[in-house]
Amino acid sequence: MQVMAGSEFLLRSTIVSAVAEGRAIYNNIKAFIRYMISSNVGEVISIFLSAVLGIPECLIPVQLLWLNLVIDGPPGTALGFNPADVDIMQKPPRKSNDALINSWVFFRYMVIGSYVGIATVGIFIVWYTQASFLGINLVSDGHTLVDLSQLRNWGEGSSWPNFTVSPFKAGNRLITFSDPCEYFTVGKVKALTLSLSVLVAIEMFNSLNALSEDNSLIKMPPWRNPWLLVSMSASFGF
Repeated sequence: MQVMAGSEFLLRSTIVSAVAEGRAIYNNIKAFIRYMISSNVGEVISIFLSAVLGIPECLIPVQLLWLNLVIDGPPGTALGFNPADVDIMQKPPRKSNDALINSWVFFRYMVIGSYVGIATVGIFIVWYTQASFLGINLVSDGHTLVDLSQLRNWGEGSSWPNFTVSPFKAGNRLITFSDPCEYFTVGKVKALTLSLSVLVAIEMFNSLNALSEDNSLIKMPPWRNPWLLVSMSASFGF
């Protein structure tokens, strides 16, 4: 009788462990999808927003390839090593017909993607139009400032009266221009770098956002998944 009771207890504990593991795997799949889709939505919105505003592209194709092939991969993979949520067995079973991406999840993707895209395009515009940002002097390199209207009509730069572009330094290079329009093509090298840097930073913090669907970073701190911290450091290094 005691043997049967012990076997029954072992069976129940095994079933409970299996259910918990299954839920953890399902949550990690959702975390990966949540991170990758919201990040890619942000990239798409930044391209779309640039086109709508009529400004030069704030991300070039090689940067997008670098983001998707190198930067996004390590954090996305690391999310597969997330430990189970602390309250994973306190949640009711999900229905068999529950969608992996429901309307609320899709809304979250769009909200996250929107601020990723807006920030990426925003910093690009700031470099061209503002002398400083958050107390940082942006014109110490000597580049010429324009207003938003000029930036949106950059293709007409050659016809603007009295419009001249000053050379500026990018690292050890001196960027010079034979035509004012080149300021918005060849001369956007620093603005491109800023856009990429902001996008990478937000996507790395977005991976922290994907740690848990419902719990905050207080309940689910990043160090519970050290692989994610390592992958974030590697992506920042790239």
